[in-house]
Amino acid sequence: MRWNWRNGRTSPVTSNPIIAEDVARIASANLPWENFAGASVLVTGAAGFLPAYLVETLLHLNRTSLSRPARIVALVRNAAPALARFGDPVQSRELDLLVQDVTEPIPESYRFDYIIHAASQASPRYYAVDPVGTLSANVFGTRNLLTAAQRQPLRGFLFFSSGDVYGVSSDPLRAIGEKDYGYVDCTDFRSCYGESKRMGETMCVAWAKQYGVPARMVRPFHTYGPGMRLDDGRVFADFVRDILSGGPIVLHSDGSAVRSFCYLADATEAFFRVLLQGFTGEAYNVANPNAVASIAGLAQRLAELFQVQVERRGRSDNHYVSSPIPFTSPATAKIEALGWSSRTSIEEGFARTVASYRPVPISS
Repeated sequence: MRWNWRNGRTSPVTSNPIIAEDVARIASANLPWENFAGASVLVTGAAGFLPAYLVETLLHLNRTSLSRPARIVALVRNAAPALARFGDPVQSRELDLLVQDVTEPIPESYRFDYIIHAASQASPRYYAVDPVGTLSANVFGTRNLLTAAQRQPLRGFLFFSSGDVYGVSSDPLRAIGEKDYGYVDCTDFRSCYGESKRMGETMCVAWAKQYGVPARMVRPFHTYGPGMRLDDGRVFADFVRDILSGGPIVLHSDGSAVRSFCYLADATEAFFRVLLQGFTGEAYNVANPNAVASIAGLAQRLAELFQVQVERRGRSDNHYVSSPIPFTSPATAKIEALGWSSRTSIEEGFARTVASYRPVPISS
């Protein structure tokens, strides 16, 4: 069944039981969700890995709890992936598609209460083949959205930045707080991502100062979960693909790099918390400080969890650009002060992720 405002019937926004459980859990968080009642919300890159959960949570709220439905506008470059992910809500007009590149100006006829800018080429696979496209979404796309925000009384603007803004720390074993910055080589084409995210943040602060745009920024670190592309090229997607194929889990490096791994449902709740309760002009780390592991350590934990082997091989993908950062351990006290905390362990998160790609749901 679909939510009907005349008869009050409800239905899940997705047929995937893992995603449906995650969305319901996100919506149960103690947040002022009613702020979205009757509001118009733009989500850019809406069919992408991170923003799709935001869209599905808003659809769930429309069907279950909001006193008036929010109008959700999904900006996408290509309608096909959006229809594949959100087909029924699009067909029933619960979700409006705005098909264009985010680097094109937003039509002036659109009015929004909230803008969530999550359109970005986040996989290192793109950095070598399309560095211009990578930075354009983060700079020119951000400018278009901030310009649209400046001409209307916006209630919230959320920019998806990245942990890459920190660069290479001079003290790699120290937990990275929001005021800690390291070295980024602006003449390295890989910096197209991190440097443009830095510029996007600076633009948000500038528009907040000069035009009063209520812009906030989130800096996700390694985030994994249902819906990620298994050909993404990042290690967590590679490992899940290997597990689904029966193993082995393949390591393409010595596995010494250390990362923090955050499950998507935890991260999504954090994104909404910053949008609704964060401070204008401020940035917040979004990561799980209790799920820090080396790449080799993660491979071994998953091998034990799913009863597969680990194998080391050289990388054959010439388009993948490895990170120069050896150790990443983010501090999360700032976002925890807003009432958020990560709840999902590596084992639980990857069990849910793998199950989401299989037809049989996991038991609780």
